[in-house]
Amino acid sequence: MAIKRMDNVLICVDDLDAVIAFFVELGMELEGKGPLDWPEAERIIGLEGVQQDVAMLRVPDGPGRVELAKFHRPAAIRSEPEDAPVNTLGIRRMMFLVDDIDDVVARLRGHGAELVGEIVPYENLYRLCYVRGPEGIVVGLSEELG
Repeated sequence: MAIKRMDNVLICVDDLDAVIAFFVELGMELEGKGPLDWPEAERIIGLEGVQQDVAMLRVPDGPGRVELAKFHRPAAIRSEPEDAPVNTLGIRRMMFLVDDIDDVVARLRGHGAELVGEIVPYENLYRLCYVRGPEGIVVGLSEELG
């Protein structure tokens, strides 16, 4: 028995539109956005009286997806500092391969993003960096060299 694919990663957010804009600027495509009107979802997530909006974004020409959820009820809770450092336990980042890392970083800065550290070469294969976007979301960027 083997895993067939990873369908998506869920990120709970407070400002759904700002995070959508950040990921669209990164190059993802918005598949859909709206209220989650599926009562059985409560049985899956183990919460009652759920009211939420969701958005699904996808990587162009690829299977990767990011699902965003804005909980109206029950209210979302914060379990760590807003701008947790990358050595905080839990999921810290997603990484995306991009064509031009400098261009992507510049465009994401227009959405309030900041470099966590620096853009650094890795063994003449890649240029790598971490960018912190809205709500403290960290994405890794890599650009192939050569």
